[in-house]
Amino acid sequence: MGVVMSEWKEYRLEEIAQLEKNSWKVGDEELPYIALEHIVEGGLRLQGIGDSNTIASNKYRFNSDCFLFGKLRPYFRKLYRPNFEGICSTDIWVVKPKGENNKDFLFYFFANQEFVDFTYSGSSGTRMPRADWNFVGESKWNFPEPTEQKAIAEVLSSLDDKIDLLHRQNKTLEQMAETLFRQWFLPAGRQGVEEAKEDWEVGVVSDLAEHLKKSIKPQQNEDTLFNHYSIPSYDNGKEPVKEMGREIKSNKYDVPTNCILFSKLNPHKDKRVWLLQDNLPDNPICSTEFQIVYPKNGNSLYFLYGWLSINENYREIASGVGGTSGSHQRISPSEIFDFRCPIIPDEQVYEYSLVIEPIYRKQFNNQTQIRTLEKLRNTLLPKLMSGEVRVKMELHKKEIL
Repeated sequence: MGVVMSEWKEYRLEEIAQLEKNSWKVGDEELPYIALEHIVEGGLRLQGIGDSNTIASNKYRFNSDCFLFGKLRPYFRKLYRPNFEGICSTDIWVVKPKGENNKDFLFYFFANQEFVDFTYSGSSGTRMPRADWNFVGESKWNFPEPTEQKAIAEVLSSLDDKIDLLHRQNKTLEQMAETLFRQWFLPAGRQGVEEAKEDWEVGVVSDLAEHLKKSIKPQQNEDTLFNHYSIPSYDNGKEPVKEMGREIKSNKYDVPTNCILFSKLNPHKDKRVWLLQDNLPDNPICSTEFQIVYPKNGNSLYFLYGWLSINENYREIASGVGGTSGSHQRISPSEIFDFRCPIIPDEQVYEYSLVIEPIYRKQFNNQTQIRTLEKLRNTLLPKLMSGEVRVKMELHKKEIL
């Protein structure tokens, strides 16, 4: 069979897709709930999920025939393809294809940055802009036939399937790491440092780690490319941002290998504890919102990370927040470095590090592969959506032209 390549035709978007506004009312059956904060910015996936028991206002229903697009501040590019039934915020469009058009193709069409920018250009409101479906629906775009739509979607979905698998692996590895930490240092019946006194000396974190604060002024090195470990970069896949010195206006901290970055900003709202090993890029710096926990003994890196990040300890540290601003509250470094901590014998800490290190190495490698696949997907997406790159379709295979 020869290659099948159809010509793309111009349609109004409302001829291809429609909004679903099936209402869910308070008191209806219990369903999973998706709000904008549950969708990863630019990530095309969920970072959490809510429960309809907590909802006090009407919402929209969705199912696996639809996809979701965040219309509030659409430049955040929040989209998700559900494979279950649920409800979502009314600041989210529930979009369904019309006729034979392919849902997954439309999902990627809506995820294309050109379309996201277009929806924002027609938004109403300045502080909290919302996309306007009437404006978007009347817009004209070139679309392929459903068969080619499906082929394009399969190419992009294959990348997203690999990304999802790696995210699931990393979540499993995180659970494994926590289980191992508890088995080694918080066995059954020993729920905290107070129960460890008979076995281990009890000290504080500063007995095991230094508080590094070596200041760097990037603006004095205008032509140097820095790798900036910032709060947004943590939230965006734990990838440092590459910035020239001239672009960085405030002072930062010099980041050493094998340390822990603990965010002092709103720790009670967002947990940010960043394990950095010996594979740092050149010229690493971090926001002064991070406190650098540097082990005095390199073997204690993984123990310290486990001790500071395990939920019950983290919550206690984070409970020390203060400040007059409700949106920007911080903990003092003393909340971290004066936090009680058992002094584990060196031999036991070393043995633990040998067991746990491969898990964190695997996580790091997975995260690197996720970023590579996301960049490939984001590079291909606009080219496939515009027809600049076509999918060659034959009877038994598909390939990118």
